[in-house]
Amino acid sequence: MRWKFWERKNPTPEAATDPSPVEARRSPETIALQTVTTPVIDAPPEAEFAEEVPEEELAEVVIGEPEPEADPRRRGFLRFLKERLTKTRQAWLGKIDRLLAGRRSIGPDLFEELEEVLITAELGVGTTTRILQHLQVEVKEQRLRDPREVKTVLKQSLLDVLRDGKGELLTEVPNPPLILLMIGVNGVGKTTTIAKLAYQLKHQGKKVLLAAGDTFRAAAIEQLQVWGDRIGVEVVKHRAGADPAAVVYDAIHAAKARRMDVVIVDTAGRMHTKVNLMEECKKIKRVVARAHEGAPHEVLLVLDATIGQNGIAQARQFHEALGLTGLVMTKLDGTAKGGVLVSVVNELKIPIKLIGVGEKLPDLQLFDPLTFTDALFEE
Repeated sequence: MRWKFWERKNPTPEAATDPSPVEARRSPETIALQTVTTPVIDAPPEAEFAEEVPEEELAEVVIGEPEPEADPRRRGFLRFLKERLTKTRQAWLGKIDRLLAGRRSIGPDLFEELEEVLITAELGVGTTTRILQHLQVEVKEQRLRDPREVKTVLKQSLLDVLRDGKGELLTEVPNPPLILLMIGVNGVGKTTTIAKLAYQLKHQGKKVLLAAGDTFRAAAIEQLQVWGDRIGVEVVKHRAGADPAAVVYDAIHAAKARRMDVVIVDTAGRMHTKVNLMEECKKIKRVVARAHEGAPHEVLLVLDATIGQNGIAQARQFHEALGLTGLVMTKLDGTAKGGVLVSVVNELKIPIKLIGVGEKLPDLQLFDPLTFTDALFEE
């Protein structure tokens, strides 16, 4: 199923409380969910809903539509993405423009300086080498002379790399519920990403349930419950210190009994170098597989773009341990290191499913290579 880029607009109070058409047709069975009493705490700034924006700025794009360049909705989203990627654009486009300005020819010195720009933009040595080799071949075959033409070829080279990372996020399966296992180290924005994803799936008409699998910290359970209350989705949780796999098992059976469409599983933040914690994550995955045939349907690693090349080491070890189906790159709006996204795709060939480009609930967006590349290169 294709997923639309979300309109940057607050739902009306009625829309936030009325059941979706899917919910209205169903009469879910009741089940006693295991819960603990948690205090109401102040949600982080990310919990605020998006501000109202003029209708002409709304961006609703369906990935896979023909001739996306002609779609005015795509143009609106492109403007939005360009604004959110300002720091990466400055580290990327600004330096390239200054490098090409005033040059009259294409020579070895240009490629040397371009190499430095790409590496400092967090593309990494391997990805930079691939792009420059392609660039040199194209310059020779097309007999390019004007340095300004290098920019066009560079954009195409980047797009070719990013297309290896194109992958659609599953939003439904033949045997519901769809189960999404979310993993990542502490501080990457994993819980916030879960809330944003649940919010958007709910507004697609899905019935979503959250599993509070991070039982190491009581605050993590409370945080997920606050998010659940904010966006109007149920949360299955146990006491702090409980077995995370047991929480997930109960959540899946609760979801089946209540005919939920989607279960999103939160897990404890764990460093990729901690063997015992990685083994626990493997256990959770095995429990999910036993509890529901074909699950987990997505194993998504949440990466923080601000850590640059360190993200590749994280992704590689998580992938080796768990078999990732995709990545979620967060905090792209707050860093000049957005080039790491290109490097991750080139080095690991793991699809980028989602990108986080802001703190508001609708600011989690599908990753589209063409739109992302245009946002980096367009003036």
